[in-house]
Amino acid sequence: MASHEFTSVRSPRIKGVRRLAKRTFRQRERRFLAEGPQAVREALAAADGSGRSPYGGTAPGVVEVYATTEAMQRHLDLVDAAHTVGVPVHRVSLDVMTELAQTVTPQGVIAVCEFVDVPLDRLGDVRMAAVLSHVRDPGNAGTVLRTADAAGADAVIFTDASVDPYNGKCVRASAGSLFHLPIVVGVPVAGAIDFLRGRGARVWAADGGGTRDLHGVADGGDLDGPVGWVFGNEAWGLPEETVRLTDGAVSVPIYGGAESLNLATAAAVCLYTTARQQRRS
Repeated sequence: MASHEFTSVRSPRIKGVRRLAKRTFRQRERRFLAEGPQAVREALAAADGSGRSPYGGTAPGVVEVYATTEAMQRHLDLVDAAHTVGVPVHRVSLDVMTELAQTVTPQGVIAVCEFVDVPLDRLGDVRMAAVLSHVRDPGNAGTVLRTADAAGADAVIFTDASVDPYNGKCVRASAGSLFHLPIVVGVPVAGAIDFLRGRGARVWAADGGGTRDLHGVADGGDLDGPVGWVFGNEAWGLPEETVRLTDGAVSVPIYGGAESLNLATAAAVCLYTTARQQRRS
């Protein structure tokens, strides 16, 4: 596959790629950057059809890959994988990679990818889903996405008030899970809850002040069937009007002296508890 070498940060092509760091341009072009060998590897695997595709069989697209000479030599598997699926790999200088990268210490490889989100009504059967409501921190959002993937969730829904899942920090925090399971973007939280209820799911609000205990909910069999979890803002949690839309607010019990759990940790406990119950039922 023919490729080009880029050594100038003033190249119009490089400037075009760099602007995908901004949400406005990402949304306009419906493309984003996946940085680092792990993210690029997972993106190429999905493009190859060897990973689970958010499109129900139609893999997302990797447009092109940019890599330094050192990175190409270190990650020959990525170069081969890109060539196998017809994705061009462009060699770039360290200065150009530094310009493209959104990390302090770039790992030398970046892929330009097409958006992978799907419409809400195109989700298949949903046995477990995570809904992010007013989640603003991209690192937390990406970590929840990664955890949902690991726990076997069927979808992650980013509501219209939450962070952009294509934010560079969110993509990196997801560690490739962005390419593993369906994500939905930009729906109102009420619409997400109604959809999950229409699929036969109970929908619980994860809230530190919840009146129901997670272990009690699990022991009572309320996590055995399809379940949706709504996770709120890192600082102030979920508003009461959102909690009222759910089947109730559930708290993770704290047995020690910690005041609370952060969002990603609480999400991990809730999702894995659900996965365990569902596999036992």
